Amino acid sequence: MKRAGQKVVAGTEAPGTSQTSKKQKTSFYGSGCGESDPCTSMDWGSLPHHVILRVFQFLTLVDRARASSVCRRWNEVFHIPDLWRRFEFELSQPATSYLKSTHPDLIQQIIKRHADHLQYVSFKVDSSTESAEAACDILSQLVNCSIKTLGLISTAKPSFMNVSKAHFASALTVVFVNSKSLSSIKIDDTPLDDPSLKVLVANNSDTLKLLKMSSCPHVSPAGILCVADQCHGLKELALNYYILSDELLLALSSEKHVDLEHLRIDVVSENPGQVQFHTIKKQSWDALVKHSPKVNIVMYFFLYEDEFDAFFREETPVTHLYFGRAVSKAMLGRIGMNCPRLIELVVCANGLQPLDDELIQIAERCKNLTAMGLGECEVTCRGFIEFVKMCGGRLTQLSIMEEVLIPDSDYSLDRLHLEVSKHLGRMWFPDMMPTW
Repeated sequence: MKRAGQKVVAGTEAPGTSQTSKKQKTSFYGSGCGESDPCTSMDWGSLPHHVILRVFQFLTLVDRARASSVCRRWNEVFHIPDLWRRFEFELSQPATSYLKSTHPDLIQQIIKRHADHLQYVSFKVDSSTESAEAACDILSQLVNCSIKTLGLISTAKPSFMNVSKAHFASALTVVFVNSKSLSSIKIDDTPLDDPSLKVLVANNSDTLKLLKMSSCPHVSPAGILCVADQCHGLKELALNYYILSDELLLALSSEKHVDLEHLRIDVVSENPGQVQFHTIKKQSWDALVKHSPKVNIVMYFFLYEDEFDAFFREETPVTHLYFGRAVSKAMLGRIGMNCPRLIELVVCANGLQPLDDELIQIAERCKNLTAMGLGECEVTCRGFIEFVKMCGGRLTQLSIMEEVLIPDSDYSLDRLHLEVSKHLGRMWFPDMMPTW
């Protein structure tokens, strides 16, 4: 960044400046420009601000900083507020991370000159506690901010969890209190707590639309209800299953609470067999859907096979299901019986038992199904074609690994793609690798 501080004034030479001097200066911008080339006579420093600004918008941050040292005019454009509305702070420790890190000099320049211009901000940190603490230090200095979206991203293990709760809450409070316009917050895997949510609500209740805070163990149902009570524009909420309860769903379904469009739920187990998951009653789900008829209920499962017992034993209005680990035939059978609102199903793994019957049942019962993805599973070609035939053209996304499909006496893989294409009304081939 030392170079970014240098200002070389172009386009302001004295009348007597020699042509040779000008040729030397223009050769800095492009090599190989001869005397007859138009670029030798182009005055780059006199380009209109809006043209330079457009050029800068296509440059990486490093190249933009280098370009700012070309001349005074380009340096002025470098500091135009429009260029600083979006910014991602990258924080990493060189000894332990391959990630690039935003230069400290640039960070200080942003805090000093552009804190009040930042609107769409994210912090990408590596697995080190030092990087997460550095992110909190920057947040603590954004006292003149007007941020609209904020994201805290751990690229490896959740390093924000290693920061003291007091330090993290103090840093967030600065942004929550000063922004007054937050609409989207993604702060997964952090020590966010209920008092911090109260500060958020007190200062941004009229603007908040999305709150994503999965794996925040210090947040309670009371904290969620505080948000739902006062942020009446909230449309999307993401949380962990452990915080979900019948009481919370019933509360979210009362007239005074928000009309959600998306409820995203992470169901995660790190140690097989050590987590006992509770069951949500059908009446609670029904109350939510009655209050918010168009709500999408999205569930991400990262469980082991013996941990699914609490789910889908009764009708559940889930719309999108993603299974990141192996799921049993019996569980998929329950989905076919008890998930009539299902729109999308992705199964990354199942085992070596063909899923023909389960898929056909899902096609029969889930009339809204439009997207399907299958990874390490087995389905006979005959069963798969029957599934597609029943779903028809409503399947807008169909991602099936080639090795999932088992040829039988009726269908080879070559014939299968023709038959499936016919029923879908478009050309279709199995995938060589997952696309979800």
